[in-house]
Formats: sequence, structure tokens, C-alpha cells
Amino acid sequence: MNWLNDNVNALSLLGAAAILILSAFIIGKYLKQMKTDKGSGELAKENWDGIGEYKNALPIGWALSFVGTIVWAAWYFLAGYPLASYSQLGEYNQEVKSYNTKFESKFANPDKSTLMSMGEGVFLVQCAPCHGVTGDGMNGKALNLSKWGSEAAIVASILNGAKGSNYPLGEMPAGLLDAESAQAVAAYVMQEISVVKKTKNPALVESGRALWATCAACHGEDGKGMAGSAADLSVYGDAKFVVNVLGMGKKGMIGNMPKFNDGRLTNVQKTAVGTYVSSLAK
Repeated sequence: MNWLNDNVNALSLLGAAAILILSAFIIGKYLKQMKTDKGSGELAKENWDGIGEYKNALPIGWALSFVGTIVWAAWYFLAGYPLASYSQLGEYNQEVKSYNTKFESKFANPDKSTLMSMGEGVFLVQCAPCHGVTGDGMNGKALNLSKWGSEAAIVASILNGAKGSNYPLGEMPAGLLDAESAQAVAAYVMQEISVVKKTKNPALVESGRALWATCAACHGEDGKGMAGSAADLSVYGDAKFVVNVLGMGKKGMIGNMPKFNDGRLTNVQKTAVGTYVSSLAK
């Protein structure tokens, strides 16, 4: 490697050489002065027990060398290396950003088949290690996604609580309603609030509507979660609900599911995962 072919390196080495030469000169000068100088300077007014002190003027050479070193170090750090230097990490980040931009442009309007295929691929890499290849949660080690989005899953959440979420209002405790009331609320949510708009128990909808006040305290009268304070049930059964979970992260039995809003998945990929996960319950 020829260091002088790089302008930053060349200027840095030139500056360093100048500082070393100047420092050597100044050190030599003052060492010699220490050996030969006599006490002939101007005394200050102050003295202590008859012992005076010479006025020590600022050494111009030392001051210029000090200021020059500070300027050189600031230039090297800000304009030279390391802030303005090439790095493999920086190149990687630029490539990822460029690739994601092209990816989002190419799949700006994906059809259902494309989302399913893309979602399955992402699921197998990002989700299957915990939820299993089939999404069944691997014997309770993680959430069984094959039951997600169903009316039965709402009943289970009401009876057992919804744990691990990071919503501002906290986790939904277990036992807010008895089993019969939970079925009625689940019927109301599925038919009147969720995107599914149908229930297996239409006869329970009105009973569920009357009981909804217990849930509305956190989810709001419209079930939309009061601007992110709790889960938005109006998108329950849709890919958007899964996308919300991916953005919030979740605590599980075998660890924490990370928030997937750190750039590892694009918006299209999140929607694709949501589409694929939604299909597992059907």
C-alpha cells in the first residue's frame, strides 16, 4: 500500500512530520536554555518570604505548536479519517439502503400471490425458529399462529390474558370475564369490530355489545386501541394486525420477539408476513 497516494494520508503524515520537527526543535531549544540561561528576567511584584518569581511570558513557539496540533487533530478527525473515511460497515449500509429502495419500488403494488410467496420466505427465516415451520408454536414454546385471528383466539385472550405486549396501557390481565361472557364479546368483536365481519355465534353479538364496556376501557369504544394505547382490534384478522405486532415486539416463553421496525424488514415484507400468517389460521 502506498500511503502517499491517498491525499488524506499524505496531508496527515505531512502535518505529523511538521509537528514532530517543530516539537523536537522547541524541546531542544528549551533544554539548551535550561542549561545556559541565567536569572536575568524581569521579576514579578509578588514575593514570598523574600523569594521572588520571574514573569513568565507565553513561549510563542510552544503556543503556535500547541494551536497547530489542535487544528491538525480537528482537521484529521472531522475532514480526514475516521469520520470521512471509507468503512465496510458504511458501504454495507449504503448497499442495503439502495437495495431496499429498489425492492420497495419493484414490489410497490404486489398481488396476493406475491405477498404469500414473499411472506412464506420471510416467515421461514425470521419467524419459524420460534413459531415452527408450520407456525404451530412448537408445542407451546411460542404463540400458535395457526389459531391466530380466530374467534377462539379472542376467547382465549380474554380468559388467559394477553401477555408480552408493549402497549402503553400494559398487558391485558386474565379473568376479566367468565367463559360465557368471553364468547359473547368475541362474537361482537368478530362481527362488529374486526375486518372479518362475521361470527360463529351471531346470537351472542348483542350480549357481547353490552359487555364491551369492560374492553372499551383500553381498546376504546370503536376497538381501535385509542391511538396506540392498546391493540387495534379493528384490524384483527388482517395482515395489518400482524404488522402492528411486528412493530411492537412481544415477550414470550422462550425470549423476546424483537421489534421488526429496525430496518431488517421493509414495509412490503411486513405486509407479506402478515398476509402469510393470516393464511395459517384458515
